[in-house]
Amino acid sequence: MSMIKTVDVCKTFHGKPGRGPLEVLKNVSLTVEQKEVVCIIGPSGAGKSTYLRSLNRLEQIDSGLIYIEDKLLFNCRGGVNTLKLSREETNASLLEVGMVFQSFNLFPHKTVLENLMLAPVHVKKIPVKTAREKAAQLLDRVGLSDKIDAYPSQLSGGQQQRVAIARALAMEPKIMLFDEPTSALDPELVGEVLSVMKGLAQAGMTMIVVTHEMGFAREAADKVVFMFEGSILETGGPGDMFTNPQNDRTRQFLQSVL
Repeated sequence: MSMIKTVDVCKTFHGKPGRGPLEVLKNVSLTVEQKEVVCIIGPSGAGKSTYLRSLNRLEQIDSGLIYIEDKLLFNCRGGVNTLKLSREETNASLLEVGMVFQSFNLFPHKTVLENLMLAPVHVKKIPVKTAREKAAQLLDRVGLSDKIDAYPSQLSGGQQQRVAIARALAMEPKIMLFDEPTSALDPELVGEVLSVMKGLAQAGMTMIVVTHEMGFAREAADKVVFMFEGSILETGGPGDMFTNPQNDRTRQFLQSVL
């Protein structure tokens, strides 16, 4: 079963007067299978983050199809979803998709434990006791069980990002999206976050990761996707992509970053 599939997804940003429209996604088609780890690489401005955000409705696409778990959720034309699904039906599918951003977005006035419990209790109506037990297990999984009563301001950037990953996992998603999760971190903190992500990959979590960490893509990805100027130019296994890229743009990009 494919977990995420997009067909000919297009998105244009209409800027300020005097500036022309900016086509950020041009007919982007991609299929992600169950338990597959897909890393999306490419230069800044390639449309990687916009594509990721379009998958869980943080960005409304102009046209194209988006399937989650083989179910068509969005069939957009002219910026309008032509499918007449109920909001409950759409939201139930979108809850299967967790997302971790560049910035941690933790609630500063709540403890680590409370940050993890909030959405399960209020959105999924999970009993408080169950949510607390699950949160404690997840903090142990990301190596932060000793920080359960700490506030975000008392944590390093790497620790906050690991809490953000645990918070996304607390909703028990079937798919995890990562939007450059280490780009806001000091270099010495990057490894601890990547190690949690590798653990998720090894446990069989379906993941789409927008990343500049080529070592992670090489080690953890089943498939690497190169985006440039809103289009997917090349897709392949990490071995082929990093040792023998077929597209000139891919080759130029990898030479500049490796």
